[in-house]
Amino acid sequence: MNRRRVLGGAVAGTLGVAATAATMPIAQAAPARTQQPAPSGAYRIDLHAHFLPPDYRAALLDHGHVTIGGYPTPDWSPEQALAFMDYYGIQAQALSVSDPGVSFLRGKEANDMARYCNTYAGNLFKTHAKRFGAFAVLPMPDIPASIAEAIYALDELHLDGVVLLSAYDGVYLGDPRFEPLMIALNQRNAYVFVHPAAIPSDAKPKLPLPDFLEEFTFDTTRAATLMMATGMTQRYPNIRFQLSHAGGTLPFLSHRISVASQTVLGELWPDDLPRPSILDTRRQIANFYYDTALSGSAAAMASVLAVSTRDHVVFGSDWPFSALTLPQTGTHDPAPGLSDIFDADERMEVERHNPLRQLPRLADAVNA
Repeated sequence: MNRRRVLGGAVAGTLGVAATAATMPIAQAAPARTQQPAPSGAYRIDLHAHFLPPDYRAALLDHGHVTIGGYPTPDWSPEQALAFMDYYGIQAQALSVSDPGVSFLRGKEANDMARYCNTYAGNLFKTHAKRFGAFAVLPMPDIPASIAEAIYALDELHLDGVVLLSAYDGVYLGDPRFEPLMIALNQRNAYVFVHPAAIPSDAKPKLPLPDFLEEFTFDTTRAATLMMATGMTQRYPNIRFQLSHAGGTLPFLSHRISVASQTVLGELWPDDLPRPSILDTRRQIANFYYDTALSGSAAAMASVLAVSTRDHVVFGSDWPFSALTLPQTGTHDPAPGLSDIFDADERMEVERHNPLRQLPRLADAVNA
């Protein structure tokens, strides 16, 4: 089907709806909740924070990755991270490698770079035991090598989980070719941080906007939807999946996605896949974990709480990619918008208790 024709029809339909809506009365907005005070002290546990070890950052630049999702590839060091954390009351960060992971390399180079990043993170546990956790980067899309690295990172280095991108070479999580890796992660009760990946320029609209503004959120939604549609989230219940940026657009689209079984899609569903149902899709959506990175607002959090529960919300800063929005000046609250929907006790749950419940090694370290 011609993509431009589909998009053109969609635009025409949208303009028609907009014209109709223009003649309708505008509903009065609900009154805003009085902002609650945040807790004090360095209590936050950050489950969406990135790191760029020296050799990894150099390799990114050598391969032309001068921006990540449209954001200039930042500097990073443990000292910079600690200064940021101290300013914003963050006791510990679970570090991860952002897009493109190590997938810009192949073969032994990718394997070696993944091992370098994971070993670097493991060494931080020794030098800054109470301040850093980490999610292992894997040499995807090489499945056998990724299984081997996941086993080493989780069993030997004792990292806190793994980070997976929403897609590799255009193949989204949920695709059957990732099945062997999911088996290994399920056996280890792994915590998996799902981070969006940049879409190839020839596969997206040519808009003058960086990917991190919108496209990243859509890609997270695609990955989560496919994982549910192929039954991956059902077959591997021991894996806890954290979705970046409040789940992208998944909470908003939750009802639309859940009615798939009532459409022609349900009639054409393959016999070898679990048939979707409204109730089961809602349960699966509720089981995801949603981070607050670049989503610390009442609108985003209300959407998440409409499809899941507060104990499935975890704090994330997205630093250092959020450095422009989180300068170390002014307020010491990295997400003041959270107080528009959570009181102090609820923020303590979201920003500390929930993350530590998911990462027992890090919990033991910070509480030692």
